[in-house]
Amino acid sequence: MTAAETLYRVPVHPWRWLPWLLVSQLLVALLWWQLGRAWGVPLLLASHALFVVPVFLPNSRFYAPVLSRVPGPGVWLTIDDGPSDDTLAVLDLLDRHEAKATFFMVGQQAAARPELVHEIVRRGHGLGNHSHSHPQARFWALGPARMAAEIGTCQQALTAITGTVPRWYRSVVGMTNPFVAVALKRHRLTRVGWSARGFDGVGCSPEAVIARITPHLEPGAIVLLHEGAAHGHTLTIIEGVLRQLQARGLQARLPPGTA
Repeated sequence: MTAAETLYRVPVHPWRWLPWLLVSQLLVALLWWQLGRAWGVPLLLASHALFVVPVFLPNSRFYAPVLSRVPGPGVWLTIDDGPSDDTLAVLDLLDRHEAKATFFMVGQQAAARPELVHEIVRRGHGLGNHSHSHPQARFWALGPARMAAEIGTCQQALTAITGTVPRWYRSVVGMTNPFVAVALKRHRLTRVGWSARGFDGVGCSPEAVIARITPHLEPGAIVLLHEGAAHGHTLTIIEGVLRQLQARGLQARLPPGTA
């Protein structure tokens, strides 16, 4: 088995959570009947929490396998939310530092600016699926049809532009609800989490973002970054992370065997 094959973690049983849900609710009903409302209500809430909380945990494997670290001495830079007005400048910055990254693309933005997608690939970087419209506020609550459309339409858009089928996927804001795994299995996608983040997708100071990421820069780390953020600090943040990598003797590389 090659290094790349060990990294690809496509869901095998996307509905494996469903029997557990049915059993848990049956158990709650039986205990409610035996012990009464005073026990039944807390048990019902607790049983629901077991299935809701993992939705909001980026590296939870409850609903789908996830890659949160990679083997080897390199660090995997991942850049979400493009392409954007920042893309060319980010590419130039990566070139200056001899760094490689994977860009997790929003499908409708990629379709609107295919020349940027081509340039990312031409310079030797990777692409990933980051949904088609990036419905940040409601992604966690999407039903099976809408979830399938978000992932599938982005996959079609990126494939049409590059001629290559993406293998990586990242959920919007890292949220993974019960219906993500079905689409991942259909499109042979591996879900990618992270081990280092600085919360750079919202209003922030570059110094604070870099300070949050730096302690987690080590071999095998997956670093979450963003482009196109309204705060305008994208380049400063990415350059700061690249300088911290250089200071630690680390190199930003694509996952082993996937270049």
